[in-house]
Amino acid sequence: MQSKSHWENIYSTRSETEVSWFQPHATLSTDLIRRICATPAAAIIDVGGGASTLVDDLLVHGYENLSVLDLSGEALAVARRRLGPKAGLVRWIEGDVTSLSLPEGAFDVWHDRAVFHFLTNEADRHAYVAQVMRAVKPGGHVIVATFAADGPVECSGLPVVQYDANSLHAEFGPAFELVEHNEEQHVTPAGRVQHFVYCHCLKPH
Repeated sequence: MQSKSHWENIYSTRSETEVSWFQPHATLSTDLIRRICATPAAAIIDVGGGASTLVDDLLVHGYENLSVLDLSGEALAVARRRLGPKAGLVRWIEGDVTSLSLPEGAFDVWHDRAVFHFLTNEADRHAYVAQVMRAVKPGGHVIVATFAADGPVECSGLPVVQYDANSLHAEFGPAFELVEHNEEQHVTPAGRVQHFVYCHCLKPH
C-alpha cells in the first residue's frame, strides 16, 4: 500500500475541491447504491472515501449505517468538518484497507472509487480481496471503480493499474458474480477528462 505520509501531505496542502478526483456529487455511486440497496439501515462502507462527498449524499437520502475508511486522517477530518454535526452519524475509520481489522460479515455494500487501482503490488490486491471476503456479508454488494483501460497511468504522482470490466472482475475471481459494469467520464477540477470503469459484483454466499 502507498505511504500514509503521501496522502496526509496531499490533504494538508490542497483543498478538497482541488484534487483531481473531486466530485461535487458522487452521482453514479449514489444512484447505484440507492438502486441496489434501498434499506436505510443497510451497512455501507466507503473505502478510500476520505473527503469524498458520497457520504453527504447518502445521508441526504436517509442512510443510517455509514462507515468511511481512509488511510489519511486529514482526509477524514476534511469530511467531518464539512458535515459538521452530521459527522456524528458516521463511523470514521483511519487505516490501510489491506491490513486493518474490519468486523466479519459487517457490510451490505462495499464501495470503492479509486483505491484499488493504486494497488500495483499483487500481494496487496490479494489482501484487499481477502478483506472484502471477510468484511462483506454473504451475497453482499461490492462496487469497485478504477481508472479504465484508456484512463490515466498515474494519479497524484503515483502509478496505477488500469482495468476494463473483465480484468477488474478477474481480480476478484469467478466466485464473485459480475452483475453490471458502468463507465464514467470524470471531469477533474482542472477540466481534464478521466475515464473510470465501475464493476458491481455480488459476494458469494
